[in-house]
Amino acid sequence: MSANKQGKGEKQGSFWKELPILIVIALVLAFIIKTWVVQAFYIPSKSMEDTLLVGDRVLVNKLVYQIRDIERGDIVVFNGSGSWDEENSVEVEEPANPIAHGFTWVGQQIGAKPTGKDYIKRVIGVPGDTVECCDSENRVLVNDEPLDETYLYPGSQSTHTEFGPIEVPEGRLWLMGDHRERSYDSRLHQDDPGGGSVSEESVEGRAFVLIWPVDRFETFSTPDTFSELEERTESASTAAAALPLALGTVAAVPVHRTGRGLGKRLLSRFRSQRVAGSGR
Repeated sequence: MSANKQGKGEKQGSFWKELPILIVIALVLAFIIKTWVVQAFYIPSKSMEDTLLVGDRVLVNKLVYQIRDIERGDIVVFNGSGSWDEENSVEVEEPANPIAHGFTWVGQQIGAKPTGKDYIKRVIGVPGDTVECCDSENRVLVNDEPLDETYLYPGSQSTHTEFGPIEVPEGRLWLMGDHRERSYDSRLHQDDPGGGSVSEESVEGRAFVLIWPVDRFETFSTPDTFSELEERTESASTAAAALPLALGTVAAVPVHRTGRGLGKRLLSRFRSQRVAGSGR
């Protein structure tokens, strides 16, 4: 009996000795995953209603933009420092002691608390796009094509005010919230550095799934209006690329025919001269 008790005591002692090491390993792995792979993000404001509500948690893919470019319609988390002023950033209360600070840090890593420095918005324009508002139906236009934004907060379209046309600079993005009346986005940052746009480098990742609360679980895909815009843009680009070839072909036909006619006349004249010369 004493041997069994001794064995159990040694196991329990070993567990408590290894626990700090396991905690450190878990924190290191969490830091690596959060920094380079995926991170949970807490929704701190109403700017993305009804797509995202205050207190929702989303997962942000940090690898996707290593594989593909940022696309219109993506919901992205980014750092607005250097492009947007800080007037409307969420203030995070400074913890009173180191223990509270530790809990706050852990909460931020798992998306339970806001960081106070990150924003979440939808990509409306990518580099080279021209964005403006509004058409006769008060819709936002991208490259002269109106967006049918079915994801907007009810009544948002009626709150649109005119802006643009604005060409999105190289390496930058035009971003807007889904609740247009409550979103302090690119439209209202036009006097800031970047003219309202933000750097692609400031994007931390793409929000791809809503994980909390569980009854609102949802994955995010590209809205149809952006898929249609992409198709129309590609068609226009293809047509533009084909235009020089078409014009060259049209121009080549009369030139070719003129050349053939001239060649026939020269050949006929040459033959006539040969016949006349042989007659002498």
